[in-house]
Formats: sequence, structure tokens, C-alpha cells
Amino acid sequence: MSSRGPARRSDDTLLENVARLLTEPAGSFRMVAIAGATLDLGEDLALASPVSGTVRIARTNRGVLVTGSVSATLAETCSRCLRPVAVPVAVELEEEVLPSLDIATGLPVRGDDEPDAARLTDHHELDLEPLVREGIQLAEPIAPLCRPDCPGLCVVCGGELAGGPHDHPDAPIDPRLEALRAFRRDDGPETG
Repeated sequence: MSSRGPARRSDDTLLENVARLLTEPAGSFRMVAIAGATLDLGEDLALASPVSGTVRIARTNRGVLVTGSVSATLAETCSRCLRPVAVPVAVELEEEVLPSLDIATGLPVRGDDEPDAARLTDHHELDLEPLVREGIQLAEPIAPLCRPDCPGLCVVCGGELAGGPHDHPDAPIDPRLEALRAFRRDDGPETG
């Protein structure tokens, strides 16, 4: 995950400069509060409330370790009755982020041995947005419900079953199967 794209974005809520922390000894840390952060989760997922939480950024011998928890509310649709529903999600973050430039020399850090590692930007900034986005996307429920006992929709008319009594007349039987009505089920032991 390389962060060598544009140096700045219009919303820097999830961008934290860690240059000073990189000059400190391993074990040094900084606490960062996240409040009111918004981000694009893709076309199939949307936030119903901004992201908030607390993140600890600790200096390691290689880069920084990001740990903490964030929460948000997702705008979802109930998988049974198709009503809009707000689903709270909580995400635990734990990711080591490596520098892209050496803090002392300013030279690029070779990352051939870990090409998929999360990286700081060329300005020694920690971009939390991809970490938070991925965590929220993974925390999205597979089948969100408006309530645990949601009865869903009627398979015949599509009406909500939670709206009260829901009856339909018996469907007409195919004339070729009409003779089967005369058969009665024998509840006795099986023979044969």
C-alpha cells in the first residue's frame, strides 16, 4: 500500500505528520483523536455518521505501529424487509507502517522485500484513511437486519410481514396435478 500519490488532500482529518516521532527512540508514541472524519467507502457502502475514535502511533525500529479503535455508522438496507437501517460498526486497528523516505538522509527506502507494506507519504505523513476504510469495509455485516426477529417480505405479494396479518388465498393447482388432492398421507409405519 504505497502513499506516494498527491502530497495533500482537501480533507486532512485522517492525515498525521509523524516526522518528529520518527526521530524519537523506539517505544515513543503519540495519541491521536479522530472526530468527524468522513471518507468514501466505495459505491456499495456509505457512512451514516462520521468516523470517530482514538489511535496510538508508536515508534518502532522500522517505522510506526498504529493501534486503536474507531467507530462509525453505516447506511445499510435490511436484508429481509429492505428498509433502510443504520448499522454501528467498531473497528480495531493494528498495522505497522513503514517510511518511504529515510528521515535522516531523505533518500528513498528500498521496500523490495515488503512491496505490500503500508507506507508513510514522502512528507513523513501517516495516512490513516486506507487503514480505516479497509477496517470498516471488513466490519460491514454480510446480512444487516433492522431487528433480529425481522420477518421479512411475503414471497407471494412482496408486502412486509411485520405489518400485521398477511393471508393469501390458496393458489390454483395445475390441472394435471388435481388428482393428487385425493391422496391422503398415511401416518403409520412404513411398509415395504
